[in-house]
Amino acid sequence: MNTDIENLFKDKVLGHPTGLFVLFFTEMWERFSFYGMRVLLVNFLTFSVIGSNPGWGWSAENAGALFGTYAMLLYITPIIGGIVADKLTGYRLAVIIGSIIMALGHASMAIETEFSLYLGLGLLVVGTGFFKPNITSIISEMYKENPEKKDGAYTIFYMGVNAGAFFGMMLCGYLAEKVGWAYGFGLAGIFMLLGTLQFTFSGNLFGKIGEKPAEVYEVEDVPDGDDHIAEIKEREIVEKPNPFTLLDKILIVICSVIGLGYAINDPLSKIGSIDMFSAFKIGTFDGQYVAILIALGLFLFLVIGRVLRYTAVVRDRMLAFIIFAFFTVFFWLSFEQGASSLVLFARDNVDRVLVGNSAMVFNIINALLTVVPLCIISYVLFDLWRKTYNKIPYSNIVLVICFLLMWSIVGWMLIREFSSEVSEITVSWFSVLNSFFIIVFASLFSKWWESNYNPSAAAKYALGLIIMAIGFGLLAFGAFGIEAGVKVSMVWLILAYLFHTLGELCLSPVGLSYVSKLVPARMIALMFGMWYLAIAIGNKLAAVIGGQIENITKEYSLSVFFLIFTIVPVVAGLVILGLNPLLKRLMHGVR
Repeated sequence: MNTDIENLFKDKVLGHPTGLFVLFFTEMWERFSFYGMRVLLVNFLTFSVIGSNPGWGWSAENAGALFGTYAMLLYITPIIGGIVADKLTGYRLAVIIGSIIMALGHASMAIETEFSLYLGLGLLVVGTGFFKPNITSIISEMYKENPEKKDGAYTIFYMGVNAGAFFGMMLCGYLAEKVGWAYGFGLAGIFMLLGTLQFTFSGNLFGKIGEKPAEVYEVEDVPDGDDHIAEIKEREIVEKPNPFTLLDKILIVICSVIGLGYAINDPLSKIGSIDMFSAFKIGTFDGQYVAILIALGLFLFLVIGRVLRYTAVVRDRMLAFIIFAFFTVFFWLSFEQGASSLVLFARDNVDRVLVGNSAMVFNIINALLTVVPLCIISYVLFDLWRKTYNKIPYSNIVLVICFLLMWSIVGWMLIREFSSEVSEITVSWFSVLNSFFIIVFASLFSKWWESNYNPSAAAKYALGLIIMAIGFGLLAFGAFGIEAGVKVSMVWLILAYLFHTLGELCLSPVGLSYVSKLVPARMIALMFGMWYLAIAIGNKLAAVIGGQIENITKEYSLSVFFLIFTIVPVVAGLVILGLNPLLKRLMHGVR
């Protein structure tokens, strides 16, 4: 009798089971919705309250505080969502629950009232917690008997992520800026709902894959070919237990309460003038920052105390992991300016108006950027339809509806732009460049890492930080000496996104792989949580600092603002490069 996994591998698209492409499209619509909303939020909140398409007129500081908390929580809730799926729901049901909650969140945001905005963001945070960790867990379960195909599967899945981000920012941004904000937020919700239905109707294809996991896992059942799991198994036998003490648990609770309190208090104090940390205020120093410094000190005491209780080799590897996590914060606090300050820069300081031949050239390039990938993905849909229509007809019908809607919007957008003599490029268009450059350069970097010239982990970190900093350096140079009201050429912003993406490809894929390589097997889940916590902190800092673009530009200049994100990553990159010999010793042979 064939297993569910064997049945799943019978019908293939591009050499992989059809189930992978069901997950590909599910993730694509979720990322469409997520990035479509993300690229609008800060722009909408800070847009003038006067005009044909009014926003809310918030300051960049207030918008950054709210967005930063939202972005921070997006990396915290998946830790909880993964635990719930493991213990209660299973992966597939968790994905469906998360999708429904996120669809409700997008619908709430389309109403455009203050209450509906906060409610919508809250629902998106909770829904992402269920969705994000569990859809990738289904892929892992699908390929547990075919580990040699797993890298290719995740590469295809990652293309779905970037395709969704690309089209979401392109189309939601265009509708929001050209027609009305509610249309952009609403389109994100429509595709999230359709993606939910598409995945729900595909259940017959997966059998018991992704259902609630068994209570007991047999380590011996791991395929011998999976060297990574085998390595974890070997380490698990050698290492001694290091249980959490009562003091550890108390410190975790205190740090968690203060951290969550800060995340809520930051926008609450700026927007609603309600400060929950006023009692911590010291002189002119904000009370919430005093509380965060206290929590940071306690957290360091907790981590150092736990690390010192491990044996020498394990302790050294854990220290290497902590160093990598620390420098991850510096990368994301700069890179994530793409969701806040760079959106405002593109809107207010970049010359986005094209006329005559320039407009025609841009429209042709934009059409090719949009139509070519959409044709490729439509072909994948056609092949999936041929292989699975008899098994999951309703899922395929929903997918066809999604693509008909997508093609209709793309066609309307292109006809509208080609028929106009003057083209004003949308603010959101620049954000799609990150996804486009990833698709273009990802395979090149993958081949580099597999070659004899594969750099060390520290060198990859240094390259990622320094290359990204070059992008901000170009912006600082392009904005140097400009007066108020003068626009910067869009070439500088395009080049910045190019270097930011090249930096991301150096650093981002490296981090998660070293979590599994360096930390003890039984602490894998906890350390993944710590890794996402580092990214969450980076996202929050990015929005808080990015929210100061108006204040810093007014006090100094736009160039000074971008120099912050040039100098800090360069210094961080040089420091971690200098730590390379130490990190190699601490890693004890882990490559």
